[in-house]
Amino acid sequence: MRRAFDIVKAHYDANDRRDMDGMLADIAPDCRWTEMDGFPCAGTYVGPQEVFKNVFQALGQAFDGYTFKLERLIDAGDEVVGVGDYSGTHKGTGKAFKARVVHVWGVAGDKIRRFEQFTDTLRVDESMR
Repeated sequence: MRRAFDIVKAHYDANDRRDMDGMLADIAPDCRWTEMDGFPCAGTYVGPQEVFKNVFQALGQAFDGYTFKLERLIDAGDEVVGVGDYSGTHKGTGKAFKARVVHVWGVAGDKIRRFEQFTDTLRVDESMR
């Protein structure tokens, strides 16, 4: 059985490769994925297909060059914390942003069961206006 740290690291490694299948591979069908209130795709989505449609696809449609750059990954047993930066340019306004972000992951039974994002939503919102 893989450690929670390794499962989350595999997600981030897939993100770096722009490998969507790899990013979705370990998300459990009942995973509760929460994007912070005030973020463009705010809400809680259940399962990999909802995450793909309401988060990854939605951000790709709204922003050019939308990226997450991992700075550090913290191992807390079944919980993992990722710290890094978002950046991108809003397609409608042409304005770029950079925002700090923290991701909190919960892993059980070799699958990602929970995800919660904490970020500077003001920086993202400013790029959209």
